This record gives sequence, structure tokens and C-alpha cells, in this order.
Amino acid sequence: MTLVAFDFDGTLSDSEMTVLLGNRMGVADQMTEITQRAMNDEIGYAESLRQRAGLLADLADEEAQAAFDEVELREGAADLIRELNDHDVVVAIFTGGFQRGVKAALEREGVSVDAIVSNRLPVEDGVLTGGVEGPLIEGTKDTALRNYAAEMEVAIEDTVAVGDGANDLPMLEVAGLAVGFEPKPAVAPSCDETVKTMAELQELFSEKGVF
Repeated sequence: MTLVAFDFDGTLSDSEMTVLLGNRMGVADQMTEITQRAMNDEIGYAESLRQRAGLLADLADEEAQAAFDEVELREGAADLIRELNDHDVVVAIFTGGFQRGVKAALEREGVSVDAIVSNRLPVEDGVLTGGVEGPLIEGTKDTALRNYAAEMEVAIEDTVAVGDGANDLPMLEVAGLAVGFEPKPAVAPSCDETVKTMAELQELFSEKGVF
């Protein structure tokens, strides 16, 4: 296996970006409810993302950045990324979350990945517009995985996908190895393996010859 694609919120990170943003706007409870409905496949991901972004209309960009700066990698995630890098495994993050939060978390730990495919919250006149832009709103993670694997000249059967929620299902279903990280009930049946910690994932990768 030579390409590993991670989800971010709920997988590499136990922070929930939209909730951190929602705390700044006083709408975190509403954010959590929408997120859970989406992760359990009760509403479409695109609709849930637009609903959550809409709740953030007029949030000052400085407040948004402060929320992004709170995003943290899960314990052991930075070490796992470093080990993958050391073994020349291509590492990508495919997230319906936001690039600024992903970058802030990676930079804090001093680690890097080969690609981040994510969404953005547009800013006008110093505040969030309430809209959302990016390739993973209507687009799905299987397309992102296929496209990036082709770009890196990696066969799809030589890819690994790691995720937890309903919007990860498309990439889990096409990857050569599908790993659920504490997967939601609707997701678990599509996983070849499941883990609960980054240490377990590291051990699994070693057993499967990922590195």
C-alpha cells in the first residue's frame, strides 16, 4: 500500500471544526445536532455543511481563525504521519472540513502531508459570508481518492482509506484497504478493519505492510 487517505474531523483529529467555530458564534449545539444527523446518514452531507456554514454568517474572520487555531491532532496522529513520511508513503487528507483548521493543526505538530483536499468558508469585509466553497461539498471522497491516486500513479487497490462517518463511505468502498476509526454504525459494515486509537492504526499498518 503506497497511498493513505485520511478523513480529518473524527479521525486524525478529535476536534470538530464546525463546533469550534459554532462556539465563537454561540451556535455550537445546533452545529452538533446537524453534524450527528449527517454522520449517521440521516441528511445529505452537502445539505448539512451548508446548514452549518449558514449559522456562521457574520462571524468575524479573526474569531474564525481563533477557532481554527484550536484544532488539534488526535494523540499519536503526528507520530503516525511522521512514520508514513519516513517510509515514503503518500499521505493525503480528504475532509469536508476546512483547510485553515487542518493546516493549523499540522503546523502546530510540525508535520506535513502530500495533499489536502478540503473546503473553505468565504470571507467578505472581514466576516464569514455564511457560504461554503470547495471540492468536497457535492463532490465525494471516492472521486478525490481516484483522482489523486491517478495523479500519483498509484493503483486504487494499493490505497488505504481511513474514516469514521457517512461522508467517508465512498472512499472506504473503493480503497484497497478500508479502515474505520471508531466508525459510525452506518459505516462499520463497509470497513475491512476497525481501530480505536492511532496506536492500533499504526500496528495495523505494520501488519498490512503499509510501511
